[in-house]
Amino acid sequence: MRLYVCLAVILSLLTAEDTRADTIVLKNGRRIDALSVEVQGDKVRYVTAAGELALPKSIVDHIEKGGLAQMPASPGAGAANLAITPPSIEPTSANASVESGAVHDGAVDRDFLASAASGARSGAAGANEKAALAYHAAAQFELSRGDMEHALTDERTALTYAPEHPVMLLNVAYLHLRRSEYKQALEYLERAQRVAPENPDVPKLAGWAYYGMNKLNQAVAEWQRALKLRPDAEVQAALEKAQRDKQEEENYRENESSHFALRYSGEAEPALAREVLRALETHFATIESELNYTPPDPIGVILYTQQAFADITRAPGWVGALNDGRIRVPVQGLTQLTPALSLVLKHELTHSFVRQKTRAAAPTWVQEGLAQWMEGKRSGVNAPVLLQAYDAKQAMSLKELEGPWMRLSSPVAAYAYAWALANIEYIVQVDGMSDVERILDRIAAGTTAEAAVREVLHSDYADLMQSTAQYLHKTYGN
Repeated sequence: MRLYVCLAVILSLLTAEDTRADTIVLKNGRRIDALSVEVQGDKVRYVTAAGELALPKSIVDHIEKGGLAQMPASPGAGAANLAITPPSIEPTSANASVESGAVHDGAVDRDFLASAASGARSGAAGANEKAALAYHAAAQFELSRGDMEHALTDERTALTYAPEHPVMLLNVAYLHLRRSEYKQALEYLERAQRVAPENPDVPKLAGWAYYGMNKLNQAVAEWQRALKLRPDAEVQAALEKAQRDKQEEENYRENESSHFALRYSGEAEPALAREVLRALETHFATIESELNYTPPDPIGVILYTQQAFADITRAPGWVGALNDGRIRVPVQGLTQLTPALSLVLKHELTHSFVRQKTRAAAPTWVQEGLAQWMEGKRSGVNAPVLLQAYDAKQAMSLKELEGPWMRLSSPVAAYAYAWALANIEYIVQVDGMSDVERILDRIAAGTTAEAAVREVLHSDYADLMQSTAQYLHKTYGN
C-alpha cells in the first residue's frame, strides 16, 4: 500500500484514546483476549492477532468488556486476510474435557499432549480421538494468539491421529491459506472433498485458495457451490468481492513476463503495459538481491482507471496503490512509464516479496517501512515532526502499528508511514539489510515481530524506538 499524502500537523492526533479490549471466557475456563467481540446468532466472532475468528456460542460462558489492548497484528492483506473463520468441531462434554486439559491458565499444557500421544501409541480405546482433539485444541489456542507456525504444527499432529477427520483436514488447509500457501491448502481440501463431499466448508476454503492464486473463475465457482450447500455471510462477501474483480477484468488485456501476470484496462496503452512489465522485472532483480529471496509464485498486477481502482479496492482516499495479493495501481491518463509510477511499482512489489517471504506474517510497520525504503524514501523531511512526537511521549508504539492501517485517518496514516520508515531506516543504516532479512526469516518461522527484533537486534520495541529517535537526532539534527 502506498500513501499519497504529506506528513502534516499530526501531534494533536497522536493523543487518541487507548484501544479497548474484550475478553472471551469459555465454559472450560479458557480466556481469549480480543480487540473486539460480537455475538452473531450461534457464533461469537472476535478479532485477534490472527484476524477475525469465531467460536460456537454454546462453549462461551461470558464476555468481559473494557481492558486495554494493542492493535491486532496483521497476517497480511487481501487474499491472506479474507474475513473467513476456521471450521469448528461441534462442542460436546467429552471435547470440553479434553480442551480444558490441553489448554488452561492461558497456555498449552504440553505434558497433557504428551500423555494423550502416549495413550494413542498404546492402542487404548478412544485414545486416538483424544490425542487428535487435544492437539486440535492446542492449535486453535495458538491460532487465537496469532502463532501460525505452532498452530499448523499441532493441527498436522492432530491429523496424524485422525487422518480422515474432515474438520481437522479443513483446519490444516485454513492455516495454509492464512499463510498464503494456496497450493498446499488445496492438497488438504482435495482430501477433505473425498471424505466429506457435501461439506460446504470445502468449497468455501477452495474458493479462498483459488482467489489467492488469482484464478477468479474457479474462486467464483467454488463460492457459488458453497452457497448452494449452505447460506453463509462470509462466503457471500467473498463471492461479491471476487465477482467485482471478475466483472471489471472481463475485457482487460493480458500480458506476462518471467515473474508477472499483468492485466490492464482496454483504456490503457499497450506500450505502457510493456514498460510496466520491464520496470517490474528490473525492480524484481533489485529486491531479490537485497532480501536474498526469490518469490516462488507468479505475481499478479492490475492496471486500473482511477474510478475502477476506487470501486474495486474500496480503499480510503489516501491510498494511492494497493497490494492485496495482487499489485493494483491506477494509471489513468498515463501513456508511458513515469518515474513516479516506477517508484509505486517498486513499493508495491516489495510487499509481494515480504508477504511471500514471511508467509503473510510481517506486521504492517515492517511491510510499509521496508517498502518505502526500497522505493528510495528517507526520513530527513519528516524527522523534526517525528522527534517532536517522540520527545513529547506522543509517539505511537510499534506494537500499535503492527495491525491494519486502513481505518486510520489520513494524517495519522502519514505519521504511521513516516515512523515505520524511520525504524527500518535505522536498522538498515546501522545494522545492515542482512538484519532486516534475518528479522523476516524469524517472522516466517513463526516468531512474533517483537521477538524477532529482540533476537536479531538484542532490543525490544521500546529500545528500537529509542535508538531510532537517537539516529534521527544524530543524522538529521533537531
